[in-house]
Amino acid sequence: MPVILIVEDDTFLSSTYRLKFTKVGFTVYIAMDGQEAMNILQNVRPDVILLDLVMPVKDGFTVLSELKADEKLKSIPVIITSNLSQKEDIDKAKELGAADFIIKSDVSLDDLVKKVQNLLAGKPG
Repeated sequence: MPVILIVEDDTFLSSTYRLKFTKVGFTVYIAMDGQEAMNILQNVRPDVILLDLVMPVKDGFTVLSELKADEKLKSIPVIITSNLSQKEDIDKAKELGAADFIIKSDVSLDDLVKKVQNLLAGKPG
């Protein structure tokens, strides 16, 4: 059973993601901010991380930088899920090592699940 860590401070969205990913067979962990995500990662090795950028305590760019600098965590693929759609934000996320960048308002939940499943299967998004 694949494991996903969803880092999302919007409680409605994180609950919706949890329901959808649980329904398709994932074990789901939720973090409401970047610091909580880093705490969870001390004990859990997810197969993939969905990471929001704009969050309290520690933002997604900081979390992504810390993940990719950590030998034990850097190989976990990270998909950015954000409503930031500026080219600079997308470029920065990719430079920091994000596997993909998804603009929340542009993708359906089903498409998001497909992207994650394809990433885990080694298929192009």
